[in-house]
Amino acid sequence: MSVAEKLQKKSGGRKAAAKQVRLKLVYIDFWSALKLSFFVALALGIITVVLAGLLWIVLNSTGIFINLDGILADLFNQPDFSLAKDFSFARVMTFAAVIGLINTVIFTVLGAIAAVLYNMIVKITGGLLVGFTNS
Repeated sequence: MSVAEKLQKKSGGRKAAAKQVRLKLVYIDFWSALKLSFFVALALGIITVVLAGLLWIVLNSTGIFINLDGILADLFNQPDFSLAKDFSFARVMTFAAVIGLINTVIFTVLGAIAAVLYNMIVKITGGLLVGFTNS
């Protein structure tokens, strides 16, 4: 029998009441918000690059590019039209990497701006009331 079981038996088997705490969030540290937003944005950028690569592999292996080349060549009356050449793996991955990098910078800056704005708004509103409990 553990110590917790002995104490519960000694107290008559009643459960301890859940303790509730209400706190106000009145400050967000700028550097913490900046680091958190950077790492979240970096993860999203990596996901963007990986998904773009996987999507290109699936589209290429199913022959979508070749079929679209034929359809668009007939549609525009240009037999040398090649969509597969324009959407090569290297171009798609470079574009995805650039988009991921731009998104990382933008989301990091937006996270920092959000922290600064929250800290300014807290001076007017008094903060965000948050409730915690131990169940």
